Amino acid sequence: MLRKDLLRVSRAGGGYHPQFAGREDRPLAARVIGVFQGHVGEPRHRLDDALAELEREADDFKLIRGFAALLEREAVFETRAPLPPERVRRVAFESAEAVGAVVDSATRERAIESTADRLGTSADAVERSLYADRDVNEVLASFGARWDPAQLVEQYNLSLAQTALFDATEVRIRSSDPKRLVSAVKRLGLLYEIRRNGADGGGGGDDPTTEERVLVVTGPDALFRRTRRYGTAFARLLRSVATTAEWSLSATIDDRGTDRELHLGPDDVSVPDVEPVAEPTYDSGVEADFAARFGNLGLDWELSREPEPLAAGARAMIPDFAFDYRPAGADADSDSPFRIYFEVMGFWTPEYVEKKLEQFGSVADDVELLVAVDESLGVGEEIAALDHRVVTFSGNVRVKDVVDALREYETHLVEAAAESLPDELIPDADVVDIDALAAERGVSVDALDAVAFPEHERVGGALVRPGVFDALAAEIEPGMSLSDAETVLDEHGVDDASAALSRLGYRVAWEGLSGGTVEEK
Repeated sequence: MLRKDLLRVSRAGGGYHPQFAGREDRPLAARVIGVFQGHVGEPRHRLDDALAELEREADDFKLIRGFAALLEREAVFETRAPLPPERVRRVAFESAEAVGAVVDSATRERAIESTADRLGTSADAVERSLYADRDVNEVLASFGARWDPAQLVEQYNLSLAQTALFDATEVRIRSSDPKRLVSAVKRLGLLYEIRRNGADGGGGGDDPTTEERVLVVTGPDALFRRTRRYGTAFARLLRSVATTAEWSLSATIDDRGTDRELHLGPDDVSVPDVEPVAEPTYDSGVEADFAARFGNLGLDWELSREPEPLAAGARAMIPDFAFDYRPAGADADSDSPFRIYFEVMGFWTPEYVEKKLEQFGSVADDVELLVAVDESLGVGEEIAALDHRVVTFSGNVRVKDVVDALREYETHLVEAAAESLPDELIPDADVVDIDALAAERGVSVDALDAVAFPEHERVGGALVRPGVFDALAAEIEPGMSLSDAETVLDEHGVDDASAALSRLGYRVAWEGLSGGTVEEK
């Protein structure tokens, strides 16, 4: 961004048109770069004088100052003095009091000489140190511009557009990568919604994944109290917008109480060789904290971040998370049979909360939505009235509350899966892995608890025909080494040695780290 006083904008036709630099301004950009390069080792006031001279020659002094403001961020200024300036000034003022009022050059010279005597240095060293730490006397120690003239023009245009957007009340963005922009918006802490546009330009359409979506971001000027932090984050979003393949942006600008429209596209703004706002791992500390704690529980629910958009009336929403139910034994590569969307609703303005409630109320009936809502908002009951599950939080989302809600879903899923199974099953194989059988049937392992297996015994994680145990009993005997017993079990397809040996009436007598021996219980 640039300072507000460097904003160049035209209001022709009632619009709001930033005055971008073009190819014709590259020679001027090169001259400004050259001024900085030519004043390395010189005090700042000489650099400022050279830039002022350049301003007098140019048609638009604000353009010169805009280029210079960007380049100054790449410059390193240092205080260079023989002695610490603050110490020198303190002693000089004390010396001035001793010699009397400094009203002419003679008394000033005596005060300087007295200061030099007290500091044990020369009068010249005192003079060079006295005000060396003032901005105008700082020395340009180094300058390494990361932009050539063409890139400086690009960076200027981006910064100019960001400055113009600082006074936006609303921005509407169409992009070839809307999901990525939503990630950037949430990472920057901005308020947003997604409006859906069908192919005919209306707000209809049943598939939110294929139709055009407009990302609408609430600008800093729409808040009760504008904050510079929010305004800066709002302007930074343009960096990510401008790095997508296809995009267009329109904004409503509060121009000293008058609403004006700003329109931008790829021809106006591009990003020089710098990274955009990266797609974050998580959008907030609350979400990151929850995800880290949930991931350590090892539940049958797989947490994914920012799933596909959901249709919500004329709008769409991308929830913060989704929980996919993947019970033990289920094929991890298959589509999840059941998904719960999870939204973390932290601090928002009252207007935004109202929009969010309307959005929740427009979600399709067959969508399961769990909402964690900051209790300070006081809208938990309203969300619950929309038939969505709600957990409240203060500070951080309590993982236990979310897990309890998921357990309720899990109970119903297990019961529904059990109802789809027959009362009894007779697998063909002599030894059947229970996880594999559950995956084959598309149910959880728990759902098999209600099924009878008349020709098999359940031993550990497997179903085994009694005849297998008869054969094992004839081959395994007391005193056999554990490794030999495991070889016999493997030959019969039994993996759980501990459970199988216990079923045969044996236990293992361990012999340190070298193994063990099978013996009767």
